[in-house]
Formats: sequence, C-alpha cells, structure tokens
Amino acid sequence: MRTIAIVGLGKFGFYIAKNLSRQNYKVIAVDTNEQRVQEISEYLENAYILDSTNKSALEDAGIVNLDTVIVSIGENIEASILTVMALKDLGNNNIIAKAITTIHGEILAKIGVSKVIHPEKVAGRMLLHNLVENMNVEKIDLSNSMRILKLKLPAKYISSSLKNIINLTDNVKLIAYKTEGNWTINVDSNHIIQKDDLYTFLGDSKVIEDFYSKLTI
Repeated sequence: MRTIAIVGLGKFGFYIAKNLSRQNYKVIAVDTNEQRVQEISEYLENAYILDSTNKSALEDAGIVNLDTVIVSIGENIEASILTVMALKDLGNNNIIAKAITTIHGEILAKIGVSKVIHPEKVAGRMLLHNLVENMNVEKIDLSNSMRILKLKLPAKYISSSLKNIINLTDNVKLIAYKTEGNWTINVDSNHIIQKDDLYTFLGDSKVIEDFYSKLTI
C-alpha cells in the first residue's frame, strides 16, 4: 500500500487526507492543532499532533523517504518553508506544497518543491469556467466586494454595438463573451450583439447591481 503524508489539516489538507484514505492509500496526517487531528482520526489511523518544522518529530511519525508528501500549511509561510526543508533532509522525494502568495510559491520552488499549488487560484479558475459555461443569467460573489455577472442581454440591445453597453459605466469590466457558440476574452467594442450571445462582467458588487439595473430597465 502506497504511503502519502499530509502536513497541515486546514480545509484543503483535511479534504485531501480524507479522500486519499478512501482510495486505499496509507495516509499519515499531521498538524499542530489537536482538534483537527482528532477529526481526521475518524478516517485514518496515522494522525499525529506535532510541529512539522521539527525534523525528529517528522521522523518519529514515519515521514521519511516517502514517495509523496503534501504540505498544506495555512498562513504561516515560515513554517511552510522550514517544513519543506526538513522533509527534504529526511529523503522525501515528491513534495507538493500549497502556496499562499506568488512569492511564497517562488521560494518553495527554489528550495526543491516538486510542485507548487495555489488552491485559491484553482478554485477561481473553476468558478469562472463554470460561470461562463452554464446558465443564461448568474451572479457570483468572488469576495465581499467583487461580483461577476453573466447574462444574455435584453432584446432592446440586439443588433446594436457592444460599445453602447461598455460605455454604460467605467467601473464594470467585460471579461468574456460568447457569440455563435464560441467564447472570447478579446473584447471587440464594435461587435454587434446577437440574440443568443452571453456576456460576463466583473466589478464591485454594488456597481454590478447598478449596472444590471440599467441593463434591464
């Protein structure tokens, strides 16, 4: 049975550990938080409360010379880096590490991480992909202040130029549109709006709502 270690049991690490244990992997999960370790213990046998920057503690937990270790440490960038260094010293080969920022990711890559992942960016891309592929009207909050609006434009805009829509406000950005079955991110303000076109806009939540109201009155 292949052994994979998960270091850090936040939402991302917990999800990975839980699902790997269901796929016939032996999973070693570690975290400094006792409650998280207790929760993951319901799904796997090898869960430990320890400081992952401590090489001896990692060694005692069996995280030595493993094929794959996933480092999913939250906001503590220093702990993430020191953990990766300790794992490398212990002969672990394929280290996959979560990065909080672009710079964090660059540092991880330089110290020998096999693959750097940015879960928030991945989630964002999936969100945008689903948004532009489904439904005729949808509003998605990207954060407390940013919102995406996707819709078919009202009939009164059919056969008019797209520049008339873009000029409704300077604070909403058209990020993609679908015409004749094809999506494009290269916005042509002279494009003539067709009946079945879909348009995706990005902006401040309140501004998006005002923009939507202008479109539909």
